Amino acid sequence: MVDNRYATALVIGSVLSLLATVYLSIAVGTQHWYQYRSPPGNHEASNASELREDFINGEFDEKTYSDTLFRLNGTLGLWWRCVQAPGQSHWFKEPDPKLVTQCVSFTLPQQFVPKYKEPGNHNTGEDLLRTYLWRCQFLLPLVSLALVFLSGLVGVCACLCRSITPTLGVGVLHLLAGLCSLGTVCCFLAGMDLLHRVRPDGVDGSLGWSLYLALISSPLQMMAAALFLWAARSHRQNYTRMTAYRVA
Repeated sequence: MVDNRYATALVIGSVLSLLATVYLSIAVGTQHWYQYRSPPGNHEASNASELREDFINGEFDEKTYSDTLFRLNGTLGLWWRCVQAPGQSHWFKEPDPKLVTQCVSFTLPQQFVPKYKEPGNHNTGEDLLRTYLWRCQFLLPLVSLALVFLSGLVGVCACLCRSITPTLGVGVLHLLAGLCSLGTVCCFLAGMDLLHRVRPDGVDGSLGWSLYLALISSPLQMMAAALFLWAARSHRQNYTRMTAYRVA
């Protein structure tokens, strides 16, 4: 039999875990981790359409897509990169062309492509720090989601066994998931800081809402972990005292 206090803690922890999972899943699947604001007039440049075509259909090259992101109000995510460019042009030049957002996803092999000290310049040697920061930033959220899924399976088993003891493992898994989510944000920010050392003048940038969703998911997972751990530990201590009382 589970005390009402422990049951309440488990319910609140489950709700927090669900919210964190939804937030992190949305963050991973969207491209608004970082947003660039290009200088005015870049979209009217004669080669804006060419940049867009190279961005979408050209060979994968970090310098090429980074320069396009800088010049065409790009947005960058863990699995997506997008730019804003004029749509299909007519035979006449429109005075105020409508901007269309074009997105391209990173394939799994592209996620493991080495990063170089100067983006796209293979002669400068591999930048191991940027390479592993990039790999960690897309692997860690997947690990976090996998840990939460595993904790859900453990929780289901605990319900079937009518035991609160496995909740201790659920709490530990949520704690590790929260650390992975926090590590994702830290790796992304550190990698962007290194990349922006070669950012051209006049290009501004800001953090996007996708990154904030991932950042919010980390404390939610840690709060859920704290509730699960408290419920498991307190219930165990209470059960031990009750056993000792009955023996006495």
